[in-house]
Amino acid sequence: MKLIVAVDKNWGIGRNNDLLFSLPLDMKHFIKTTSGKVVVMGRNTLLSLPGGKPLKNRTNIVLSGTGGIGECADGESKYLKVDSIDTLLDVIKVFPPDDVFVIGGARVYKELLPYCCEAIVTKVDADGKAELFFPDLDNSTHWSLVNESEPVQDGEYEIKFCTYKNHGVK
Repeated sequence: MKLIVAVDKNWGIGRNNDLLFSLPLDMKHFIKTTSGKVVVMGRNTLLSLPGGKPLKNRTNIVLSGTGGIGECADGESKYLKVDSIDTLLDVIKVFPPDDVFVIGGARVYKELLPYCCEAIVTKVDADGKAELFFPDLDNSTHWSLVNESEPVQDGEYEIKFCTYKNHGVK
């Protein structure tokens, strides 16, 4: 399992149940990376998506307090709800590990970080005045930076695409 996240210079990820920045290049990167794959998220992340609906062209799994199959209000988009990490780990066994991406929010990232072998992190050189934060992988004994792009301009922000590897994956 992998994860994908955009962080500000303080490892902030969110404010008011929303992203900190509008980043068109990063959004294209996210879509390209996760299309046709499995995305794992918490309930609040699902609700923060456009229309509160699961992402198209992906298998959506929501880690929530109750399990079972859930449906969006329009009845067209379905997602799987799982009630525990153990249930999630059982469900994702049928997918190639490189095809499963944790996409948030803060609690789900924190709970699933030890199970992820790779973190794809977009670093934004700005302070987004975040309320929610991602663990600082640069100061982790289990994670190391293995790839970092040159800085690129994404709208009004400078960003870098970074890849971290987990050396202590469960």
